[in-house]
Formats: sequence, C-alpha cells, structure tokens
Amino acid sequence: MSKGRVWTVEIVFTEDEDRTRADAVLETGTEAISGWGRSRRNPADPDVPVIGEDLAASRALSDLAHHLLHEAASAIEDFERRPVRLPS
Repeated sequence: MSKGRVWTVEIVFTEDEDRTRADAVLETGTEAISGWGRSRRNPADPDVPVIGEDLAASRALSDLAHHLLHEAASAIEDFERRPVRLPS
C-alpha cells in the first residue's frame, strides 16, 4: 500500500499551578492550523496532571477540528461562489 499525504499534529502543554493549557498544531505540508484548550483542577481534587493534560488536549483537538472545518467550508464557498454550511 502506498503512503499518501501525511498530516502531523503536535500538542504542547504548559502548566501553571492548577491550570493546564494545550496548544495543538496540525502541519499539512502546505500550512499549519492551530487550536488550543485548557483545563483547571479543582483545589479539592487530587493532583493528577495526566487528567488535566487529557482534558486540555481534547479541547485543543476539538478547537483544531473546528478551525479545519471552517477552512474546508471557506474553500467550498470559494469554489461554489456561494455560502455553505457544513454540519459539525
């Protein structure tokens, strides 16, 4: 099986006390699209950083997906020369 195009996503985490931020960058080979997300630990909860990272990463990827969908809709609008609405 031949390998087609490959997209790579890098997620970088930054932490500040009880907050975790994730920045996700999708490299398509021709452009970079980014999204971000964050999480906050309730002070009453145990300190388990991986949970905050999971939440922040999922939110960053969701934001990234939203941006990617918006870009696809814009490309279709440019081609069709009319507004389009893509279901999410």
